Amino acid sequence: MMPPLGIRWTIGDVNPAGFDALRLSIHGAMRLFGSEAAYRIYVNTIPVDEARRRVGAIADAVQWLPVDSDIPPLLRTYLGDGMAEGVAWKLLPLRAFPDQFELSLDNDVILWRIPPAMTQWLRSGDAAASLIAADVAAAFGQFTDLCAPVARNSGIRGLGPATAFERGLERVLRIKPVALRSELDEQGLQIAVLDHLGSPLLVETSEVTICSPFYPHDPELGRSGAHFVGLNTRVLPWDYYGKPATEVRLAHWHAVRPQVHERLGLDPPQQ
Repeated sequence: MMPPLGIRWTIGDVNPAGFDALRLSIHGAMRLFGSEAAYRIYVNTIPVDEARRRVGAIADAVQWLPVDSDIPPLLRTYLGDGMAEGVAWKLLPLRAFPDQFELSLDNDVILWRIPPAMTQWLRSGDAAASLIAADVAAAFGQFTDLCAPVARNSGIRGLGPATAFERGLERVLRIKPVALRSELDEQGLQIAVLDHLGSPLLVETSEVTICSPFYPHDPELGRSGAHFVGLNTRVLPWDYYGKPATEVRLAHWHAVRPQVHERLGLDPPQQ
């Protein structure tokens, strides 16, 4: 038996491929966790109705909310004007399901099997247990010195109902009271908090690959899922072996989409 679970995503005005990935991420989560879980998407920078339209028919199966523009006092001091580079959208609100196990997925994380570490997190009986995804390289921004030297990313983050996430944030920001300037700072902050609270369980990259055509990422799908990093960006401002990186990124996505659909039990995608 799984404990009560809430799953949350955050989406903004990203590349259309990012909305395609979100659609498949919803399909995957609902296929794995069914009607017993709660599903919620927080929308920033675009109207909720527009985000729903871009996702398609499955949008009706989940709850959609605008991100509350009222930044928690705990974070307000550390955020610059304009939420530079989308920093901290994934922290608004701090908890979506405070009385449940809460799984936060990036919109470009698609699961077709529950990773073993996630099963362990949900069945451990430890309401304070947490979960994070492994990565192929460590990128923690200004919080590097507060994070254990293990490559991880916040594309998958799990909090138990008794995980003292807000208290951990307050503690880490007291130790390092710096303004968040990038998504790496946001990621490093979250991982520093989980390290401070205890050793989070780790979803290995063999289970959920950091999936892109760019080394050191893995172009192949994992046993349990894939995190399609870089898919949200409208323009990658560099070339990869003489080709525009944006074109290379999208070509890889379109090449693996049929496999993703198959693993989710969906009809082949329309080209």
